[in-house]
Formats: sequence, structure tokens, C-alpha cells
Amino acid sequence: CSRMSRRRADSHGSLGPDDEVVPYSDDETDDELEPSIDEQPEGLPSVSQLSGKVNCFLCESIPLCCLLDLNWQVKANDRSFCKQPQFQKKFFLCFKRCKYAGNAIRTYKYNVITFLPLNLYEQFKRAANLYFLALLILQIIPEITTLPWYTTLVPLVLVLGITAIKDLVDDLARHRMDKEINNRKCEVLLNGRFQECRWMQIQVGDVVRLKKNDFIPADILLLSSSNPNSLCYVETAELDGETNLKFKMGLKVTHERLQEESQLQSFDALIECEEPNNRLDKFTGNMLWGRERFPLDLDNMLLRGCKVRNTDECHGLVIYAGSDTKIMRNGGKTRFKRTKIDYLMNYMVYTIFVLLILVCAGLAIGHTYWYQDVGSRAWYLYDGLNQTASYRGFLSFWGYIIVLNTMVPISLYVSVEVIRLGQSKFINWDLQMYYSEKDTPAKARTTTLNEQLGQIEYIFSDKTGTLTQNIMAFKKCSIAGRVVRCLAQGHNGSKWVDFSSNIFAEKKFQFYDHHLISCIQSKKDKDVLEFFKLLSLCHTVMVEQREDDLVYQAASPDEGALVTAARNFGFVFLSRTQDTITISEMGTETTYEMLALLDFNSDRKRMSIILRFPDGKIRLYCKGADTVIYERLSPNSKYKDVTQEALDVFANETLRTLCLCYKDISRADFDAWSRKYKEASIAMRNREEALDEVYEQIEKDLLLIGATAIEDKLQDGVPETIAKLAKADIKIWVLTGDKKETAENIGFSCQLLTDDMQIYYGEDVNEKLSMRQNSRRNEPLGKPKKIKERFFPEGGKNALIITGGWLNEILYEKKKKRRRLRLRRLGKKPSPTSPQDSQPMNDHEKELRQQDFVDMACECGAVICCRVTPKQKANVVNLVKKYKKAITLSIGDGANDVNMIKTADIGVGISGQEGMQAVMSSDYAFAQFRYLQRLLLVHGRWSYIRMCKFLRYFFYKNFSFTLVHFWYSFFSGYSSQVAYEDWFITLYNVCYSSLPVLLVGLLDQDVNDKLSLMFPKLYLPGQQGTLFNYKNFFISLFHGIFTSLIIFFIPYGAFLQTMGQDGEAPSDYQSFAVVTASSLIITVNLQISLDTSYWTFVNCFAVLGSMAIYFGIMFDIHSAGIHVIFPSAFKFTGVASNALRQPYLWLTIILTVGISLLPVICIQFLCKTIWPSVGDEVRQRSTLAEEPPKEKPTFQRGARSRRSAYAFSHSRGYADLISTGRSIRQKPRARRDAPESIKEAPQAENI
Repeated sequence: CSRMSRRRADSHGSLGPDDEVVPYSDDETDDELEPSIDEQPEGLPSVSQLSGKVNCFLCESIPLCCLLDLNWQVKANDRSFCKQPQFQKKFFLCFKRCKYAGNAIRTYKYNVITFLPLNLYEQFKRAANLYFLALLILQIIPEITTLPWYTTLVPLVLVLGITAIKDLVDDLARHRMDKEINNRKCEVLLNGRFQECRWMQIQVGDVVRLKKNDFIPADILLLSSSNPNSLCYVETAELDGETNLKFKMGLKVTHERLQEESQLQSFDALIECEEPNNRLDKFTGNMLWGRERFPLDLDNMLLRGCKVRNTDECHGLVIYAGSDTKIMRNGGKTRFKRTKIDYLMNYMVYTIFVLLILVCAGLAIGHTYWYQDVGSRAWYLYDGLNQTASYRGFLSFWGYIIVLNTMVPISLYVSVEVIRLGQSKFINWDLQMYYSEKDTPAKARTTTLNEQLGQIEYIFSDKTGTLTQNIMAFKKCSIAGRVVRCLAQGHNGSKWVDFSSNIFAEKKFQFYDHHLISCIQSKKDKDVLEFFKLLSLCHTVMVEQREDDLVYQAASPDEGALVTAARNFGFVFLSRTQDTITISEMGTETTYEMLALLDFNSDRKRMSIILRFPDGKIRLYCKGADTVIYERLSPNSKYKDVTQEALDVFANETLRTLCLCYKDISRADFDAWSRKYKEASIAMRNREEALDEVYEQIEKDLLLIGATAIEDKLQDGVPETIAKLAKADIKIWVLTGDKKETAENIGFSCQLLTDDMQIYYGEDVNEKLSMRQNSRRNEPLGKPKKIKERFFPEGGKNALIITGGWLNEILYEKKKKRRRLRLRRLGKKPSPTSPQDSQPMNDHEKELRQQDFVDMACECGAVICCRVTPKQKANVVNLVKKYKKAITLSIGDGANDVNMIKTADIGVGISGQEGMQAVMSSDYAFAQFRYLQRLLLVHGRWSYIRMCKFLRYFFYKNFSFTLVHFWYSFFSGYSSQVAYEDWFITLYNVCYSSLPVLLVGLLDQDVNDKLSLMFPKLYLPGQQGTLFNYKNFFISLFHGIFTSLIIFFIPYGAFLQTMGQDGEAPSDYQSFAVVTASSLIITVNLQISLDTSYWTFVNCFAVLGSMAIYFGIMFDIHSAGIHVIFPSAFKFTGVASNALRQPYLWLTIILTVGISLLPVICIQFLCKTIWPSVGDEVRQRSTLAEEPPKEKPTFQRGARSRRSAYAFSHSRGYADLISTGRSIRQKPRARRDAPESIKEAPQAENI
């Protein structure tokens, strides 16, 4: 039962952090943290004492900058101010530059001068490239060279050139994007008038003019706008992916005095504010103008990346430009990402280097002893050089380094780049990841990470715009105990209601409950009428008339959905003034006098409005979360039990619920309450607490009308995608800045959370971690460490929901920051921490605490982190990478996700929205979250399997090829003599064996895409890294050793004391080289045929074509004609035709190939029959269809009742603007004709 009735944490009543507040991130400057009471310097009052005195300006005697270090100074209309010596900073040695950045942004890596040296430097950081450069230098030395220099130079130039061209193309795309942004136009006040300038020419201190639909070029202080009280609406899709509007407001003094161009020209204020930082939700500063000081906060700032909406014109002062802006600061450091296979391949190359040196050293020692015993005594081997045996051994060492260099073929890196490029193109061309509604295809923005997509263990996802559409739909309601479905579900063939009589109804709105419509039209059911009248009156939505349309601007999409629902049923919100609100009730226009508006906040979780009806009656309408409404209902209220049951049903369907109620108030009671309300409204201290207390006095004895249920629409296919990925053992964490209730509700909606899960919150996590920390501290020193105990030994399904405040508390981030700030202000050194307090004793203990948190979270089936900052998102990702060594993927759609996207091993951006900041920083982009399962389970798995198969085979074929030289050296006096012809060595990896393995790396499939999605368990080998590791590497090595043994010694035995048909012994070195080379080519091409799972015409053509090319080229270069033209380069004249006409040698080739492949065929047969892999089993069961998913019942008896998030604004609404009249132009004239249509604009939310 305890699991069913899980207690929620009350953060306000505990000593823990506030769950409703986005915490400070640990990367802030110390100047950003306001000192607490115990941190105040002596002689200065606290900030709370000053806050009551700060309304329009601060007292000059105690400026706020004395308490907060406001080191960033900006002088309006004065570009030279920022160039003064005190604003210079060192950037290299003794060179200085201005600390104020220009507005040009730079995301590219190279320019014309730096491209060649910087790109070559980056490429030669690869050990293989550096190795081949050293090899090329060795081949130029005549005394040790055994192969022509061009055998290394041509492939090296090819590799460097292809990689450089790819890097150049990528960087040119970044150049074009930067150029496009930097050359956008904006009006800047220069020389007394506004002039059109490029963004890159804007400087700190400039006054700019922006118009409707303009992007904001920098972080700007709003001075004035064409709207009342200098309101300015902005769309923040670039920042957070949300399309609902948010409003900003200029100071009253600037609104009144800075409207005209001449007034703006004479504006000379000095702005003192915080240093540039990445906090999107915070800004602190002062404006000194004349002899007065005015406070500034985030409400006065327009941030770069936002878009001006519903505002004809506005003026602002540039505070931060370019790389100093908040959106650029949130970008995080661009990291060079490499795959796990890349690192593994590098280590294997190092292993081959070591083996190569050991083999060459052994052969060099062998040559030394051989020369002493044999070579120096054989007169026919005398070369005229009087060199010692040791020196000859030294030269032999370097000669073998050259001969055996193909153990690390440079063509490996070219082939890998080609395969990755092809796999990226397949992702781009996948029509099943194309979103036709917005004409958005999937896009692989990098070509280096494809196989990593097949190894993902953790996914970190944003919520808004990633899992959800950020669209609210009025789904169901309960009116007087009767549940009504408001959307087209389960209508059982009933006819839709005809809404043609309601000219305000949405054209797409469909409804089938004729009984409800008849109740509304007959006006007989009082409860139904009161229900929809409340929805049309109790809100803070503002309306603007544009030609024949009414445009709603709501504080959140929730409120817009409620008001729109009322409109569809005939209760249309038309207009409002400072003290009236007008609606149309079934065609009749009625105006109500608004006596008070009791706005929503996160503590109250409700809002109310007190109205005087035309007949003089006073009524309070209230809507709010059921947890707070039921406490305030009258004992005589009806429908409580039946509405509670409806709320349980709605909650189990993961809908966001809201209770509606009302109360009639007598004139005397209202007058008495109104006096208290006015007194609280003008209180200088603790005004909000006083208002809340007064609100409590009137919001009681309420009568319940019903409840609404709003759906926060998920993107299509989100639950199915999460379920599929979970079956693939991929853990999904949601990291969002939303409220805890909202995030938890979405967790249930997308089936990340289920009813059988035990949910742990921040205080539970902190308690468990503290217990583990205390037990660790109490362990006696020197005692051997026990095996780590599980945090949830009882098993079962567990989930973790933690807020950003608790995250800082648990990981010691905020405590560390506060403590450092306090000590710095008091001028003291840090004192040692005692085990009794909650501080970490040292950095090691902090790391252990972080590791404990990661271990606990990874034991859970689901993790949701809410109210987290962009920096915290990145920190969470980094913790999992650090302590779990896991491959991570982050997916998001806004600028607040950029840091997280860059930190993860793979970053995915949701494209198709207006906010493209996440996409520009991502590695892969597509339009819908559901495409993630195809990206990982199909393209990622295929890419991983193909790359692993390619690498295993590539190492094998080169070991088989190169080690023949090693066996040959035992019969050539260890003299660095090659076993093949020079041209065969040059063309082996280029023409003879490259195409079949390249096609396997591009096209091979163990199962098709449908089976890959049907059986997610196929993804597990990639996570476990079982297809390519050191075990596979050594298997390829020993396989290559075995093949090289067979290829050398069988022809050697066949040539030994042999007589040909013509009576001559074909035992010459050149004929032997032809036979071994032919055996090798046929063997390696048939071997890749055995490893190919998916045959196409192209694969077949490549295998047969490679062997045909070999024989064709061999006969050509062994011909007499080419020997006549280039006698020194082609010395095997007539060898191929002479050797291959001998049937005995063909039998030798067939025997060699057969013995090389027979063990492989036997092993593959045994493995597939006795030890089949998951892919083998799936291929055998490929005819089976996936079982249809079982539908869960709508309501489960005994299931835990979820109180879903209250379905309206999560921050303060427009009540202040409405009640003060600041947003009202004038009272609208009475309309004779109703507008033709009313449409809902993107919703607005105050930040």
C-alpha cells in the first residue's frame, strides 16, 4: 500500500532545496551569487533590506554594486568607452585586447592561412600517418630501402588529400553559416540617425532598433517599444525549443523618455551588470542615468537568438555581443568526438607496431648470425662492401620495417572514411526517417560516428519539443459528476455535432456528444453553463484584434487550450480592459466588472477571479490543482466523490487535471476583504506573503463544478520508441527544466514510468547516499574494501525523480560554491571539513559521492532530472561517461540542450522547428523523436556490424599477405628480400582485395531492417562490444598466421625437387612468387565471400572482378612489351604465362586455397549449428511475426493515483499587467459584427 500512496516531498517545509526553483550552476562566476545574510560585509544592509526600498531606483548612498560584483560596464552611445586601458586583458604573452567581444561569431576551424599547416598537424597526430611519413623517409635512404618510395608516397598523399578535402568541405559549410548570420542586417544608431548595419559591425554600447519578426542580434537591454509600457513579445524557440511567446518589459523611465530618435541619441546611461555567463534565467544589473540608479533584471533583457513577435518596433542597448552572449556561452566547448572503435583501432595499431618491431628485431638478429656463419664465407655473396655483421643486421632491421609495413596498411584509414561516408549517405537517403509535413529529411552532420550509433547504452533526452509537441489539447472533462469526452474517441459511429451556428468554433474541432450541446443551447443545465463560463472568464489570457481576427496570447499553452475549449462550446472570450472582461455567451455579448485577480504561483497552485455580474451579484471563480482545491471546498459541496473518481481515471491516462469551483460573495464580505487586499498590495516588506494570506481568507467554502483534463501531446510514436529502446537494454534519462509534476506526468505518458515502479525523490536519494557515505567514513582504516552493495537490494522496478536543487545538494556543487564565496568575501582561508558536517572532506570523497549517485541512478529503470540548468544537463551526462565508461547519446531541440549534446558521445538535434541551435551543434538531426529507434536499431547496428566485420577481415588479409615475407626470410638469409613482385605489393590493397571488403562494409546486413526493429535484442552485441575487441584482433592475427603458413609452405613443398612437363624444374623465385600471390588473392577473396551475409549483384561482381583484375594486370606487367618500354621497373618478363600453363602449379594453387578455407568452413558450420548467435536465431525465425502489443485498461483498480500537473501556467501570469492596465491600449468599441474567425496565436509566458 505504501507503494501505491507514495508521499511527495514538500520542499518548502524541509531544509532541502526548493524543487520549484532552477538552481545555480557551478560554472557561474562568483559575482553572480548574491550573498546570504551571514555573508554580508560589515556595515552594509542585506539585500532583503534593500529590496523593500527598490521600486524605480536604488538609494545612491548604498549602491547594489557594493553587494554584488558588477564588473561589466557599458556606456550607451559610446563605442570608445569599451576601448579604455582598464578594459584590456592579456590573451597571449604580453599582448592585450579588449575584453568586450565583437558581435561576429566564429564556429569554423580554419582560414586560408591556417588550413594547410593546421590540418596536416591534426592528421599527423594520428599515429599511423606519422608512421607512414617516417617509413617514406626510410625508403628514400638507398642503403636500407627494399621497396620503391612511391609504394608509400602515393597512398599517403591519397589519405591526406581525401581527409583534407572532407575537412575543407565541412569547414566551408561552417564558414557559409557564419557568414550568413554575421551579415544579417540591423538598424544601429550612428551619427545621430539609425543606419542599416551588418550584425558583425554591432558593438557593445550601440543602440539598435528592431522590428516585428526580426531576430535579436545580441543580448540587449530593452529601452522602449511601440506597445503599451514598452512591452515586447519574443519567441524563444532558438533557446529552449518552445514556440509559446514570452514577454519582456522596458523600465518605466526609459519607456517615457526614450521613444524618439533624438531622445535615443542623447541617451548616455552607464550600465553596471554581471560578467558574461551562461545563465539563461538570470540577469542582475543597474542603470545609472542622471543622478538616479535603476535596477535591471532578466525581464528587461532581450537575448540573442530570440525573435521579436507581435511588436511593431522596439529599441535596445547592446550589453553582451558575439561570444559573450548567453546563447553562445551555453554552447559549451566544441569537443572532437571519436568512436570507441577508433580508440580500439589505435591501440591495435600500437600493438601491431610493437609486434612489427619485435619481428624485425628478431629477423635482424638472425641476419647478423647468418652473415657471420654463412654469408661472409660464401664468395658468390660478396657485394664489395666491407661491413660488419652487426651493421648489416642494423640495416636489415630497417629493411624489414619497410618490407613488413603492410601489417599496418595506410589504405585501412582511407577505406574506413569511405565506409563512414557511405553509411552517412544511407541515413540521409532513408525515406522512413523523412518527415513530409515539414519536408525535413534525416541528416548525418558528421561522418565519423556512425558505428558508435550501434553501441549506445544511455540516452539523455530533453522533454519540451523533443518528447512532446508542446501543444495542449482539451481532452476530457467532468461536469457535475458526468464525464465528457471532448475529442474524437470512441464515438461508435455517432454523427459529429454541427457547429456551423457558432462562428467562433474552430473548423477542425470535432465533437459527438449531442446531449452536452443540447444542454448548453437550452440553457437549462446551470452546472454546464457555469463550467464553460468559468473557463472563459477565469484566466489571464490577453486578446488582440488584428483585422478580422482575434489573437490570443496566454501565459502558457495550457491556458490557451482551456479558453479555446470554452470558445468552441459558445463561450468566447472577446476582450478585456483594466477592470472589465467581455465574453460572448451563446451569441450574447456580456461584460463583467473585474474586482480582483488572484494570480497563480507555484506555491498556490491555483488562480481566482472575483467578478461583479451585470445584475450586481459578486462571484469568485477558481481553478487549480485538485490537491489544493479539495482542501478549500465547502462541506456542502456536491460531486466531490464522483469527481475524485474521474480525476483518478484522468490521472491514470496521464492527463493534466484541473478542478473548477466557484463561490458567491456578499457585498459586505467583499468590502471587508477588499480593504485587507489593498493593504497587502502596498506592503513594503513581505508583500507576496501578505497577499497569499489575504487570498486564503477569500478562497474557502468553494463549490465544486467539475474538472478538466488536458493532454500534453506527445510526438507520434514516443511510447513505442521508448519501449523498443528499453528492450534493446538502452536506458533513457529525461533531463528537463520543467516542473517536477510536469516532468513526472510526461514520464507516465510516454511509458517511461509505470504504475508498478517505486519512485524515489531527491530527499530519498540524499538520505541513501548520506547513509552510504557515513558507513564508508566509519569503516576502519586498512580494512579491505567489500564488493559494492546495491542501493536497492530488494529488487523490483525503481525510478528516480530529482530536481536541480537536490542534484546540487547531493553532488556538493552549490555548497562548494557558497562556501568559497563566503570565505573570499571574509578574507579567510578554507578550514578543514569535519566528518560531522555534510561537506565533503576532500575531493576524493566528493568523487565517491558522485559515483554513488551514478550507481544508484543506473540501478533504476527510469531517471528524470527536472528543473535543471543547461550546465547541469551536461554534468549529468559527463558523470555517466566518467563513472560508467558508457557510450551516451543526448537528444534535444533548443539552445539549452546544446551543452548536453556536445558533451555526449553522440548528439542528436530535433530539426524542423524554428529553433535550429541544437541542430547546428548536433552530429545527427531529424524531425521526430520516433526516428531515433531506426537510427540506432537499424542504421547504428548495421554500421557497427559492418565496421567490425570490415576491420576483422582487413587485419586478417594483411597479416596473411605480409607474414609470407616472414616465412620467406628463413630461406633468404634474413636479407630483407621480398617474397612477391614489387607491383603486386603496391596494388594488393588498392586493386586486388579492396573492393569486396569495401562493399561488405557498406552493404552487408545480417538481418533486414524490419527484423532489426522487430527483435531489439539484436542490438546487445554492440553494447557489449563483442564483435570487435582484442580477442577478435588476435583471432584475426592467428587466422592470418595460419593462412600465410599454408600459402608459403605448400607452394614451397610443391616447388621443391619438382620437374615440369617440359622437363625443366619450375622452381625459380619468380614462378614461386606468382603461385603464392595467386593463391593469396583467391583465398582472401573467397574468405570475404564466406563472411558476407547479404549478397547482391555488386558483391558477386566485386569478388569475381577482383580476381579477374589481378590476373589481367599480372599478365600485362609480365608481358615483353611493357618490359621493353620500362626495363628497370618490370623485370618479371613472361613469368606468369610460363608458370600458369603448368597444370601441376594450378593443382598447387587449388590445394593451397582448399586447405586455407576448409577449417574456416568447418568452424562456421559448427558455430551456426551448435553455438548460434542472436542474429542466426532471428534469421531462422524470420517468418515469425511480432506479437501485437497488449492494450492496457484505461483504469486499474488499486493502481497508484497520480496527481498530474496543474494545467495552467507554471510561472506568474499576466495578472499584474491586466490589473495595472499596463498592457491595455484602450477599451474596445462595441462590435456590431462578430469577427469572421478567431485563431489562437503562439502562447506567451513570462520569464
